[in-house]
Amino acid sequence: MSDVQRRSFISGVLLAAAAPALPSLPSRALKTDPFAVGVASGDPSPDGFVLWTRLVIDPYGADGRGSMPSRDVEVKWQVSTDEKFATIVRDGTATASARSAHSVHVELEGLQPGREYFYRFRAENSVSPVGRTRTSPAVMSPLTFAIAACAHWEHGYYTAYRRLAEQEPDLVVHLGDYMYEYQPNGYTAPFGNIRTHSGGVKCATLADYRMRHAQYKSDPDLQAAHAVAPWLVAFDDHEIENNWAADVSASDAPAFDQRRAVAFQAYYENMPLRRAGVPKGASITINRRVSWGPLARFHLLDTRQFRDDQACEDGVRAGCDDRLDSGRTLLGKAQHSWLVDGLRDSPAQWNLVGQQIVMTQKDLKVGPGREANLDSWDGYAAERDQLLRGMAGVRNPVVLTGDAHIHHAAELRTDFDDPETNVGVELVATSIASDGDGYRDTERMSALRAENPHIKYLDQRRGYILARLSEQELVADFRTLDYISRRGAPAKTSARFTVPAGERRFA
Repeated sequence: MSDVQRRSFISGVLLAAAAPALPSLPSRALKTDPFAVGVASGDPSPDGFVLWTRLVIDPYGADGRGSMPSRDVEVKWQVSTDEKFATIVRDGTATASARSAHSVHVELEGLQPGREYFYRFRAENSVSPVGRTRTSPAVMSPLTFAIAACAHWEHGYYTAYRRLAEQEPDLVVHLGDYMYEYQPNGYTAPFGNIRTHSGGVKCATLADYRMRHAQYKSDPDLQAAHAVAPWLVAFDDHEIENNWAADVSASDAPAFDQRRAVAFQAYYENMPLRRAGVPKGASITINRRVSWGPLARFHLLDTRQFRDDQACEDGVRAGCDDRLDSGRTLLGKAQHSWLVDGLRDSPAQWNLVGQQIVMTQKDLKVGPGREANLDSWDGYAAERDQLLRGMAGVRNPVVLTGDAHIHHAAELRTDFDDPETNVGVELVATSIASDGDGYRDTERMSALRAENPHIKYLDQRRGYILARLSEQELVADFRTLDYISRRGAPAKTSARFTVPAGERRFA
Protein backbone atom coordinates (compact mmCIF):
# COMPACT_ATOMS: atom_id res chain seq x y z
CA MET A 1 0.00 0.00 0.00
CA SER A 2 1.40 3.43 -0.94
CA ASP A 3 1.83 6.28 1.56
CA VAL A 4 -1.14 8.08 -0.02
CA GLN A 5 -3.28 4.96 0.29
CA ARG A 6 -2.21 4.52 3.93
CA ARG A 7 -3.16 8.08 4.82
CA SER A 8 -6.46 7.58 3.04
CA PHE A 9 -7.14 4.45 5.07
CA ILE A 10 -6.42 6.18 8.38
CA SER A 11 -8.56 9.22 7.56
CA GLY A 12 -11.42 7.00 6.48
CA VAL A 13 -11.00 4.18 8.95
CA LEU A 14 -14.29 4.95 10.67
CA LEU A 15 -16.27 5.05 7.43
CA ALA A 16 -17.73 2.05 5.64
CA ALA A 17 -15.95 1.41 2.35
CA ALA A 18 -17.65 2.55 -0.84
CA ALA A 19 -17.39 -0.95 -2.25
CA PRO A 20 -19.55 -3.76 -3.57
CA ALA A 21 -22.41 -4.21 -1.14
CA LEU A 22 -22.57 -7.10 1.25
CA PRO A 23 -25.68 -9.16 0.69
CA SER A 24 -28.63 -8.40 2.92
CA LEU A 25 -29.65 -10.92 5.53
CA PRO A 26 -33.35 -11.72 5.97
CA SER A 27 -34.40 -10.42 9.37
CA ARG A 28 -36.35 -7.70 11.11
CA ALA A 29 -34.31 -4.59 10.33
CA LEU A 30 -32.50 -2.76 13.09
CA LYS A 31 -33.59 0.86 12.95
CA THR A 32 -30.21 2.29 14.03
CA ASP A 33 -26.59 1.56 13.07
CA PRO A 34 -25.37 -1.11 15.54
CA PHE A 35 -21.63 -0.57 14.96
CA ALA A 36 -21.16 2.12 17.59
CA VAL A 37 -18.08 0.39 19.08
CA GLY A 38 -16.25 -0.37 15.85
CA VAL A 39 -14.30 -3.44 14.75
CA ALA A 40 -11.07 -5.18 15.74
CA SER A 41 -8.79 -8.09 14.96
CA GLY A 42 -6.22 -10.02 16.94
CA ASP A 43 -3.85 -12.94 17.51
CA PRO A 44 -2.50 -13.30 13.95
CA SER A 45 -1.12 -16.61 12.71
CA PRO A 46 0.57 -17.42 9.38
CA ASP A 47 -2.77 -18.34 7.84
CA GLY A 48 -5.31 -16.29 9.77
CA PHE A 49 -6.43 -14.13 12.68
CA VAL A 50 -9.55 -13.49 14.72
CA LEU A 51 -12.05 -10.81 13.66
CA TRP A 52 -14.27 -9.10 16.22
CA THR A 53 -17.20 -6.77 16.48
CA ARG A 54 -20.00 -6.22 18.93
CA LEU A 55 -23.39 -4.88 17.94
CA VAL A 56 -24.13 -1.83 20.06
CA ILE A 57 -26.60 0.93 19.29
CA ASP A 58 -26.18 2.97 22.47
CA PRO A 59 -22.94 2.39 24.41
CA TYR A 60 -24.56 3.93 27.49
CA GLY A 61 -27.52 1.58 27.58
CA ALA A 62 -28.00 0.84 31.28
CA ASP A 63 -28.82 -2.86 30.79
CA GLY A 64 -25.39 -3.51 29.28
CA ARG A 65 -26.95 -4.70 26.01
CA GLY A 66 -26.17 -1.46 24.20
CA SER A 67 -29.90 -0.92 23.49
CA MET A 68 -29.91 -3.96 21.22
CA PRO A 69 -33.05 -6.08 21.05
CA SER A 70 -33.09 -9.28 23.08
CA ARG A 71 -32.89 -11.47 19.97
CA ASP A 72 -29.95 -12.93 18.09
CA VAL A 73 -28.81 -11.12 14.94
CA GLU A 74 -27.15 -12.69 11.91
CA VAL A 75 -24.00 -10.85 10.86
CA LYS A 76 -22.32 -11.13 7.46
CA TRP A 77 -18.54 -10.74 7.31
CA GLN A 78 -16.08 -10.33 4.44
CA VAL A 79 -12.28 -10.41 4.06
CA SER A 80 -10.58 -8.83 1.08
CA THR A 81 -7.08 -8.21 -0.20
CA ASP A 82 -7.97 -4.58 -0.91
CA GLU A 83 -9.82 -1.90 1.02
CA LYS A 84 -12.37 -1.44 -1.80
CA PHE A 85 -13.38 -5.12 -1.46
CA ALA A 86 -12.89 -5.75 -5.17
CA THR A 87 -11.21 -9.10 -4.38
CA ILE A 88 -13.04 -10.91 -1.61
CA VAL A 89 -11.12 -13.97 -0.45
CA ARG A 90 -13.36 -15.15 2.36
CA ASP A 91 -16.88 -14.45 3.60
CA GLY A 92 -19.44 -15.97 5.86
CA THR A 93 -22.15 -15.47 8.43
CA ALA A 94 -21.93 -15.45 12.22
CA THR A 95 -24.58 -15.17 14.88
CA ALA A 96 -24.38 -12.21 17.25
CA SER A 97 -26.02 -13.86 20.23
CA ALA A 98 -27.97 -11.80 22.74
CA ARG A 99 -26.52 -14.07 25.45
CA SER A 100 -23.01 -12.88 24.49
CA ALA A 101 -23.89 -9.18 24.32
CA HIS A 102 -24.18 -9.52 20.51
CA SER A 103 -20.42 -10.01 20.18
CA VAL A 104 -18.91 -11.76 17.17
CA HIS A 105 -15.60 -13.64 17.04
CA VAL A 106 -14.59 -15.10 13.66
CA GLU A 107 -11.42 -17.21 13.49
CA LEU A 108 -9.92 -17.33 10.01
CA GLU A 109 -7.63 -20.02 8.60
CA GLY A 110 -6.21 -20.83 5.18
CA LEU A 111 -5.07 -17.32 4.22
CA GLN A 112 -1.66 -16.37 2.83
CA PRO A 113 1.14 -15.67 5.31
CA GLY A 114 2.70 -12.26 5.75
CA ARG A 115 0.15 -10.15 3.96
CA GLU A 116 -2.38 -7.42 4.61
CA TYR A 117 -6.14 -8.00 4.59
CA PHE A 118 -9.23 -5.83 5.04
CA TYR A 119 -12.48 -6.85 6.69
CA ARG A 120 -15.97 -5.57 7.43
CA PHE A 121 -19.31 -6.72 8.79
CA ARG A 122 -22.95 -6.21 7.91
CA ALA A 123 -25.86 -6.47 10.33
CA GLU A 124 -29.15 -6.23 8.47
CA ASN A 125 -29.16 -2.75 6.87
CA SER A 126 -25.93 -1.45 8.39
CA VAL A 127 -22.31 -1.89 7.30
CA SER A 128 -19.43 -1.59 9.75
CA PRO A 129 -16.29 0.49 9.44
CA VAL A 130 -13.49 -1.25 7.54
CA GLY A 131 -10.64 -2.73 9.51
CA ARG A 132 -7.17 -3.64 8.37
CA THR A 133 -5.29 -6.67 9.67
CA ARG A 134 -2.54 -9.04 8.62
CA THR A 135 -1.31 -12.57 8.91
CA SER A 136 2.08 -13.25 10.45
CA PRO A 137 4.91 -14.13 8.05
CA ALA A 138 6.29 -17.59 7.41
CA VAL A 139 9.83 -16.28 6.79
CA MET A 140 12.18 -13.86 8.54
CA SER A 141 10.49 -10.47 8.15
CA PRO A 142 10.80 -7.20 10.09
CA LEU A 143 8.09 -6.17 12.52
CA THR A 144 6.90 -2.78 13.71
CA PHE A 145 4.73 -3.02 16.80
CA ALA A 146 3.27 -0.64 19.36
CA ILE A 147 3.10 -1.20 23.12
CA ALA A 148 0.24 0.44 25.02
CA ALA A 149 -1.47 0.23 28.41
CA CYS A 150 -3.63 2.03 30.97
CA ALA A 151 -6.37 4.18 29.49
CA HIS A 152 -8.59 5.66 32.22
CA TRP A 153 -11.54 7.25 30.41
CA GLU A 154 -12.09 10.02 32.94
CA HIS A 155 -8.46 11.18 33.01
CA GLY A 156 -8.07 12.36 29.43
CA TYR A 157 -8.69 12.01 25.74
CA TYR A 158 -7.31 9.07 23.79
CA THR A 159 -5.13 11.13 21.48
CA ALA A 160 -2.25 8.69 22.03
CA TYR A 161 -4.34 5.93 20.43
CA ARG A 162 -4.92 8.19 17.43
CA ARG A 163 -1.21 8.98 17.10
CA LEU A 164 -0.42 5.27 17.41
CA ALA A 165 -2.90 4.51 14.62
CA GLU A 166 -1.32 7.14 12.37
CA GLN A 167 2.00 5.29 12.55
CA GLU A 168 0.35 2.15 11.17
CA PRO A 169 2.18 -0.58 13.11
CA ASP A 170 1.96 -4.19 12.00
CA LEU A 171 0.78 -5.18 15.48
CA VAL A 172 -0.39 -3.58 18.73
CA VAL A 173 0.43 -5.18 22.10
CA HIS A 174 -1.92 -3.97 24.85
CA LEU A 175 -0.76 -4.93 28.34
CA GLY A 176 -3.72 -4.20 30.54
CA ASP A 177 -5.94 -1.64 32.25
CA TYR A 178 -7.81 -1.30 28.97
CA MET A 179 -10.76 -0.07 31.03
CA TYR A 180 -11.24 0.92 34.68
CA GLU A 181 -13.89 -0.41 37.01
CA TYR A 182 -14.24 2.62 39.31
CA GLN A 183 -17.49 4.46 39.91
CA PRO A 184 -17.71 7.98 38.41
CA ASN A 185 -14.89 10.10 39.88
CA GLY A 186 -13.78 7.18 42.03
CA TYR A 187 -10.20 7.81 40.92
CA THR A 188 -9.30 11.44 40.25
CA ALA A 189 -6.36 12.49 38.08
CA PRO A 190 -3.86 14.95 39.64
CA PHE A 191 -5.35 17.92 37.79
CA GLY A 192 -8.95 16.72 37.77
CA ASN A 193 -11.10 14.51 35.54
CA ILE A 194 -12.32 15.67 32.14
CA ARG A 195 -14.79 12.87 31.31
CA THR A 196 -17.19 10.80 33.41
CA HIS A 197 -17.71 7.08 33.74
CA SER A 198 -21.14 5.76 32.85
CA GLY A 199 -23.38 3.76 35.11
CA GLY A 200 -23.08 5.67 38.36
CA VAL A 201 -21.52 2.76 40.29
CA LYS A 202 -18.35 0.71 40.51
CA CYS A 203 -18.55 -2.25 38.13
CA ALA A 204 -19.90 -5.32 39.88
CA THR A 205 -22.49 -6.95 37.59
CA LEU A 206 -22.26 -8.28 34.05
CA ALA A 207 -24.32 -5.32 32.84
CA ASP A 208 -21.91 -2.91 34.56
CA TYR A 209 -18.82 -4.38 32.91
CA ARG A 210 -20.51 -4.63 29.50
CA MET A 211 -21.58 -1.00 29.62
CA ARG A 212 -18.14 0.19 30.74
CA HIS A 213 -16.45 -1.68 27.89
CA ALA A 214 -18.93 -0.20 25.42
CA GLN A 215 -18.31 3.31 26.73
CA TYR A 216 -14.56 2.95 26.29
CA LYS A 217 -14.91 1.42 22.83
CA SER A 218 -17.19 4.25 21.71
CA ASP A 219 -14.12 6.51 21.58
CA PRO A 220 -13.18 7.16 17.92
CA ASP A 221 -9.45 7.32 18.64
CA LEU A 222 -9.50 3.87 20.25
CA GLN A 223 -11.59 2.58 17.35
CA ALA A 224 -8.98 3.89 14.92
CA ALA A 225 -6.18 2.06 16.76
CA HIS A 226 -8.14 -1.19 16.67
CA ALA A 227 -9.01 -0.83 13.00
CA VAL A 228 -5.44 -0.23 11.82
CA ALA A 229 -3.76 -3.48 12.95
CA PRO A 230 -4.29 -6.76 14.83
CA TRP A 231 -3.91 -6.59 18.62
CA LEU A 232 -2.50 -8.90 21.27
CA VAL A 233 -4.32 -8.23 24.54
CA ALA A 234 -3.87 -9.31 28.14
CA PHE A 235 -5.65 -7.86 31.17
CA ASP A 236 -4.16 -6.44 34.35
CA ASP A 237 -6.21 -5.56 37.44
CA HIS A 238 -8.67 -2.80 36.51
CA GLU A 239 -10.56 -4.91 33.99
CA ILE A 240 -11.78 -6.67 37.14
CA GLU A 241 -10.82 -4.72 40.30
CA ASN A 242 -7.85 -2.67 41.47
CA ASN A 243 -4.95 -4.82 42.78
CA TRP A 244 -6.89 -8.09 42.96
CA ALA A 245 -4.86 -11.23 43.52
CA ALA A 246 -6.27 -14.64 42.52
CA ASP A 247 -9.39 -15.13 44.66
CA VAL A 248 -8.60 -12.18 46.95
CA SER A 249 -10.46 -8.91 46.48
CA ALA A 250 -8.40 -5.87 47.43
CA SER A 251 -11.60 -4.15 48.57
CA ASP A 252 -13.14 -7.21 50.28
CA ALA A 253 -15.84 -7.23 47.61
CA PRO A 254 -18.53 -9.81 48.39
CA ALA A 255 -18.87 -12.84 46.10
CA PHE A 256 -15.58 -12.01 44.39
CA ASP A 257 -15.60 -15.26 42.41
CA GLN A 258 -18.88 -14.15 40.84
CA ARG A 259 -17.46 -10.70 40.10
CA ARG A 260 -14.43 -12.26 38.39
CA ALA A 261 -16.71 -14.50 36.34
CA VAL A 262 -18.82 -11.64 34.97
CA ALA A 263 -15.76 -9.43 34.40
CA PHE A 264 -14.05 -12.22 32.45
CA GLN A 265 -17.18 -12.81 30.40
CA ALA A 266 -17.41 -9.12 29.50
CA TYR A 267 -13.68 -9.01 28.73
CA TYR A 268 -13.94 -11.89 26.28
CA GLU A 269 -17.06 -10.42 24.69
CA ASN A 270 -15.26 -7.14 24.04
CA MET A 271 -11.82 -8.32 22.91
CA PRO A 272 -10.48 -9.95 19.71
CA LEU A 273 -9.65 -13.23 21.43
CA ARG A 274 -9.73 -16.76 20.07
CA ARG A 275 -12.03 -19.50 21.38
CA ALA A 276 -9.28 -20.64 23.72
CA GLY A 277 -10.01 -17.47 25.69
CA VAL A 278 -13.65 -18.26 26.41
CA PRO A 279 -13.92 -18.03 30.22
CA LYS A 280 -15.04 -20.92 32.38
CA GLY A 281 -16.78 -19.25 35.28
CA ALA A 282 -14.24 -17.41 37.43
CA SER A 283 -11.34 -18.64 35.29
CA ILE A 284 -10.01 -17.56 31.91
CA THR A 285 -6.92 -18.51 29.90
CA ILE A 286 -5.07 -15.39 28.80
CA ASN A 287 -1.44 -16.58 28.79
CA ARG A 288 -0.52 -17.73 25.29
CA ARG A 289 2.15 -17.55 22.59
CA VAL A 290 1.95 -15.77 19.26
CA SER A 291 4.81 -15.98 16.76
CA TRP A 292 5.91 -13.55 14.04
CA GLY A 293 7.65 -16.05 11.80
CA PRO A 294 11.19 -16.98 12.87
CA LEU A 295 11.84 -13.38 13.94
CA ALA A 296 9.85 -13.13 17.17
CA ARG A 297 7.73 -15.03 19.64
CA PHE A 298 5.44 -13.22 22.06
CA HIS A 299 4.89 -14.95 25.40
CA LEU A 300 1.85 -13.25 26.97
CA LEU A 301 1.46 -13.65 30.73
CA ASP A 302 -1.31 -13.55 33.30
CA THR A 303 0.03 -11.85 36.44
CA ARG A 304 -3.29 -11.78 38.36
CA GLN A 305 -5.13 -15.10 38.43
CA PHE A 306 -2.43 -17.24 40.04
CA ARG A 307 -0.53 -14.89 42.34
CA ASP A 308 -0.25 -15.00 46.09
CA ASP A 309 -1.82 -12.04 47.87
CA GLN A 310 0.42 -8.99 48.02
CA ALA A 311 2.80 -9.00 50.98
CA CYS A 312 2.59 -6.61 53.93
CA GLU A 313 -0.90 -5.41 53.01
CA ASP A 314 0.20 -4.14 49.58
CA GLY A 315 1.25 -0.62 48.60
CA VAL A 316 4.72 0.94 48.64
CA ARG A 317 6.55 -0.31 51.73
CA ALA A 318 9.98 -0.32 53.34
CA GLY A 319 11.25 -3.26 55.36
CA CYS A 320 8.79 -5.87 54.11
CA ASP A 321 10.75 -9.09 54.48
CA ASP A 322 7.75 -11.19 53.45
CA ARG A 323 8.21 -10.03 49.87
CA LEU A 324 11.49 -11.99 49.78
CA ASP A 325 9.90 -15.30 50.80
CA SER A 326 11.05 -18.02 48.39
CA GLY A 327 7.63 -19.66 48.47
CA ARG A 328 5.77 -16.66 47.09
CA THR A 329 4.53 -16.84 43.50
CA LEU A 330 3.25 -14.30 41.01
CA LEU A 331 2.75 -16.59 38.03
CA GLY A 332 1.71 -19.79 39.76
CA LYS A 333 3.72 -23.00 39.39
CA ALA A 334 2.11 -24.16 36.11
CA GLN A 335 2.43 -20.83 34.32
CA HIS A 336 5.98 -20.32 35.57
CA SER A 337 6.99 -23.68 34.07
CA TRP A 338 5.08 -22.89 30.88
CA LEU A 339 7.02 -19.65 30.51
CA VAL A 340 10.47 -21.02 31.36
CA ASP A 341 10.04 -24.06 29.11
CA GLY A 342 8.67 -21.96 26.27
CA LEU A 343 11.51 -19.44 26.48
CA ARG A 344 14.13 -22.18 26.60
CA ASP A 345 12.68 -24.09 23.64
CA SER A 346 11.81 -21.09 21.46
CA PRO A 347 13.50 -21.06 18.04
CA ALA A 348 12.73 -17.36 17.52
CA GLN A 349 15.46 -14.76 17.13
CA TRP A 350 13.71 -12.54 19.72
CA ASN A 351 11.60 -13.63 22.70
CA LEU A 352 9.20 -10.93 23.84
CA VAL A 353 7.52 -11.44 27.22
CA GLY A 354 4.34 -9.37 27.35
CA GLN A 355 3.21 -8.82 30.94
CA GLN A 356 1.63 -6.23 33.17
CA ILE A 357 3.76 -5.05 36.08
CA VAL A 358 7.30 -3.68 36.39
CA MET A 359 9.77 -6.56 36.51
CA THR A 360 12.98 -4.67 37.11
CA GLN A 361 14.02 -3.95 40.69
CA LYS A 362 13.02 -0.38 41.56
CA ASP A 363 13.93 1.36 44.80
CA LEU A 364 11.39 4.15 45.24
CA LYS A 365 13.16 5.72 48.22
CA VAL A 366 15.85 8.26 47.42
CA GLY A 367 18.65 7.95 49.94
CA PRO A 368 19.33 5.28 52.57
CA GLY A 369 16.91 2.38 52.84
CA ARG A 370 14.65 0.83 50.23
CA GLU A 371 10.97 1.11 49.34
CA ALA A 372 9.28 -1.29 46.97
CA ASN A 373 5.95 -1.47 45.18
CA LEU A 374 4.54 -4.72 46.52
CA ASP A 375 2.03 -5.15 43.69
CA SER A 376 4.93 -5.35 41.19
CA TRP A 377 7.57 -8.05 40.77
CA ASP A 378 9.46 -6.49 43.70
CA GLY A 379 6.75 -8.02 45.88
CA TYR A 380 7.68 -11.47 44.51
CA ALA A 381 11.44 -11.04 44.43
CA ALA A 382 12.50 -14.70 44.76
CA GLU A 383 10.40 -15.85 41.81
CA ARG A 384 11.64 -12.87 39.79
CA ASP A 385 15.26 -13.80 40.57
CA GLN A 386 14.64 -17.40 39.54
CA LEU A 387 13.06 -16.26 36.27
CA LEU A 388 15.91 -13.87 35.47
CA ARG A 389 18.50 -16.57 36.05
CA GLY A 390 16.62 -18.72 33.56
CA MET A 391 16.64 -15.89 31.01
CA ALA A 392 20.43 -16.05 30.86
CA GLY A 393 20.11 -18.97 28.45
CA VAL A 394 17.27 -17.51 26.36
CA ARG A 395 17.78 -16.01 22.93
CA ASN A 396 17.35 -12.20 23.02
CA PRO A 397 14.72 -11.83 25.78
CA VAL A 398 12.85 -8.52 26.00
CA VAL A 399 10.18 -7.88 28.64
CA LEU A 400 7.25 -5.62 27.62
CA THR A 401 5.32 -4.04 30.49
CA GLY A 402 2.45 -1.68 31.32
CA ASP A 403 0.82 -0.57 34.61
CA ALA A 404 3.35 2.03 35.86
CA HIS A 405 2.02 5.15 34.02
CA ILE A 406 5.69 6.09 33.48
CA HIS A 407 7.95 5.18 30.58
CA HIS A 408 10.92 3.03 31.67
CA ALA A 409 13.88 1.65 29.78
CA ALA A 410 15.64 -0.79 32.11
CA GLU A 411 18.28 -3.46 31.97
CA LEU A 412 17.37 -6.72 33.70
CA ARG A 413 20.11 -8.28 35.80
CA THR A 414 20.53 -11.31 38.00
CA ASP A 415 22.38 -8.90 40.31
CA PHE A 416 20.96 -5.42 39.88
CA ASP A 417 24.15 -3.87 41.32
CA ASP A 418 26.35 -5.58 38.72
CA PRO A 419 26.06 -4.48 35.06
CA GLU A 420 27.99 -7.58 34.04
CA THR A 421 24.98 -9.75 34.94
CA ASN A 422 22.56 -8.39 32.30
CA VAL A 423 20.17 -11.01 30.92
CA GLY A 424 17.86 -8.76 28.89
CA VAL A 425 15.97 -5.48 28.85
CA GLU A 426 12.54 -4.24 29.90
CA LEU A 427 10.46 -1.68 28.02
CA VAL A 428 7.69 -0.18 30.17
CA ALA A 429 5.03 1.83 28.37
CA THR A 430 3.54 4.85 30.12
CA SER A 431 -0.23 5.23 30.14
CA ILE A 432 -2.45 6.22 27.25
CA ALA A 433 -4.55 8.39 29.57
CA SER A 434 -4.34 7.28 33.22
CA ASP A 435 -3.26 10.06 35.61
CA GLY A 436 -4.16 12.78 33.12
CA ASP A 437 -1.73 15.26 31.62
CA GLY A 438 1.80 14.09 32.16
CA TYR A 439 4.54 16.28 33.51
CA ARG A 440 8.34 16.38 33.71
CA ASP A 441 9.59 16.14 37.27
CA THR A 442 13.17 15.98 36.07
CA GLU A 443 14.64 16.30 39.56
CA ARG A 444 12.66 13.33 40.90
CA MET A 445 13.33 11.20 37.80
CA SER A 446 17.07 11.95 37.93
CA ALA A 447 17.17 11.00 41.60
CA LEU A 448 15.36 7.71 40.92
CA ARG A 449 17.73 6.88 38.06
CA ALA A 450 20.69 7.54 40.34
CA GLU A 451 19.14 5.23 42.93
CA ASN A 452 18.50 2.60 40.24
CA PRO A 453 21.37 2.81 37.72
CA HIS A 454 20.01 -0.13 35.71
CA ILE A 455 17.01 2.09 34.80
CA LYS A 456 18.22 4.23 31.91
CA TYR A 457 15.13 6.33 31.22
CA LEU A 458 11.98 7.51 33.03
CA ASP A 459 9.29 9.83 31.67
CA GLN A 460 5.96 10.73 33.30
CA ARG A 461 4.23 11.99 30.17
CA ARG A 462 1.44 10.06 28.43
CA GLY A 463 2.10 8.02 25.28
CA TYR A 464 3.15 4.61 23.99
CA ILE A 465 6.19 2.78 22.63
CA LEU A 466 6.80 2.09 18.94
CA ALA A 467 9.30 -0.72 18.41
CA ARG A 468 10.98 -1.80 15.18
CA LEU A 469 12.36 -5.31 15.22
CA SER A 470 14.74 -6.90 12.73
CA GLU A 471 17.04 -9.90 12.82
CA GLN A 472 19.89 -7.58 13.85
CA GLU A 473 18.35 -5.26 16.43
CA LEU A 474 15.38 -3.86 18.32
CA VAL A 475 14.84 -0.09 18.19
CA ALA A 476 12.31 1.33 20.68
CA ASP A 477 10.92 4.85 20.33
CA PHE A 478 9.33 6.20 23.51
CA ARG A 479 6.52 8.38 22.15
CA THR A 480 5.09 11.13 24.36
CA LEU A 481 2.30 13.72 24.32
CA ASP A 482 2.51 16.90 26.39
CA TYR A 483 -1.20 16.97 27.20
CA ILE A 484 -4.40 14.93 26.91
CA SER A 485 -6.79 17.23 28.79
CA ARG A 486 -7.74 18.66 25.41
CA ARG A 487 -7.69 17.07 22.00
CA GLY A 488 -5.14 17.33 19.25
CA ALA A 489 -1.77 16.95 20.99
CA PRO A 490 1.09 15.95 18.70
CA ALA A 491 3.28 12.98 19.61
CA LYS A 492 7.06 13.02 19.53
CA THR A 493 9.89 10.60 20.12
CA SER A 494 11.35 11.68 23.47
CA ALA A 495 13.90 8.87 23.69
CA ARG A 496 15.18 6.06 21.49
CA PHE A 497 16.90 2.90 22.72
CA THR A 498 18.55 0.21 20.61
CA VAL A 499 19.24 -3.39 21.61
CA PRO A 500 21.61 -5.21 19.24
CA ALA A 501 20.86 -8.91 18.86
CA GLY A 502 22.92 -10.93 21.31
CA GLU A 503 23.88 -7.94 23.50
CA ARG A 504 21.21 -8.15 26.29
CA ARG A 505 21.65 -4.43 27.00
CA PHE A 506 21.04 -1.07 25.41
CA ALA A 507 23.65 0.04 22.93
